[in-house]
Amino acid sequence: MPATLLALLVAALFAAVPTASARTEAVPTAALTEITGFGTNPSNLQMYLYVPDNVTAHPAVVVAVHYCTGSGPAMYSGTEWARLADTHGFVVIYPSVTRSSKCFDVSSPQALKRGGGSDPVGIKSMIDWTVRTYSADTARIYATGISSGAMMTNVLLGDYPDVFAAGAAFSGVPFGCFATTDGSEWNSACSGGTVTRTPQQWGDLVRAAYPGYTGPRPRMQVWHGTEDDVLRYPNFGEEIKQWTNVLGVSQTPAATDTPASGWTRTRYGATGDRAPVEAISLQGVGHNLYATGMAARALTFFGLDSSGPAPQPQPGACKVTATANAWSTGLTASVTVTNTGTSTVNGWQLAFALPAGQTITNGWGATYSPASGAVTATNATYNGTIAPNASVSIGYQANHGGNSAAPGAFTLNGKACTAS
Repeated sequence: MPATLLALLVAALFAAVPTASARTEAVPTAALTEITGFGTNPSNLQMYLYVPDNVTAHPAVVVAVHYCTGSGPAMYSGTEWARLADTHGFVVIYPSVTRSSKCFDVSSPQALKRGGGSDPVGIKSMIDWTVRTYSADTARIYATGISSGAMMTNVLLGDYPDVFAAGAAFSGVPFGCFATTDGSEWNSACSGGTVTRTPQQWGDLVRAAYPGYTGPRPRMQVWHGTEDDVLRYPNFGEEIKQWTNVLGVSQTPAATDTPASGWTRTRYGATGDRAPVEAISLQGVGHNLYATGMAARALTFFGLDSSGPAPQPQPGACKVTATANAWSTGLTASVTVTNTGTSTVNGWQLAFALPAGQTITNGWGATYSPASGAVTATNATYNGTIAPNASVSIGYQANHGGNSAAPGAFTLNGKACTAS
């Protein structure tokens, strides 16, 4: 397409976008609308909003963050999020950069600290405005992005873990990887895939963005092509190290499969669609990996693709106590699950990994599947509800080949629990 024609099309697209004052006018439905005056906005971002005709009561909110050289309207027209919103009734926020690079700030000290200034603060204001205006469900706020937007997704989940339930990053880098102190927006070492840290070091960077925070952390889905020549493929593994550490789950996958040709999907901490961490590697694919159908997969990871209201919010916190009593070749294990959050759990799945050599032969209080490896215990009909501060006790009998230890890490409905 000739550059002049492309420029005319982009200009026409922006001219066609109506604006609405955040103070006086309602937002039209089924149309991309620019919102002005939405709140604190230190880096002069623009806010675009899409509200479907069938927006649900207390809707979920998806923040869709564009790539370098992109814009909110380009993200709207080039991805499926608005169409998915039409189907499922959620609201989409499209932040848009006004600085000349059209890249989001994921480098400055201000951006890598909760409330520190720069782009994350403006995006948080957009979310606050949307929550106020639509009585949006604060337990169902999600971030997703491509390239620079994927990097910002990592930053948003680090800066505001109490705001987001989950994120999906397409061709990004870990939180803090792009950090600079000289005002530069670009970090060549990170983009080149030469910045490596231990899982603990990566996790500490995230935790330092909001010191003292001890609440639940958002789940993360990451995507990367093996031939990415802009943000090199090693960043994919570093993201996995970071978010498994942040969420307190093993770096050993609980499940591995191939959902499409050339794709390898690994899930950490649980085996289902809403595992704490999910990673999709695309063999032979470069930086521009985003394609039709991927947003729908992210929506599944978020839990927003069911008909009618989305799944109930995840429990805010949980604690699991597990003990094992062993003999020569067998053991019995007792597991107590406590809901330490403020919302009742209605229906639960407890995921954990059995030590090598153990196989469950009998169980009570739950259905266990499979019998070895990464196991999911699903509630019985009589104990599927766990009120705040209440507990459920389950157990199983197993054979062992010498290692008779109880499992050491658990997730309840995809959220990591404290183990004791």
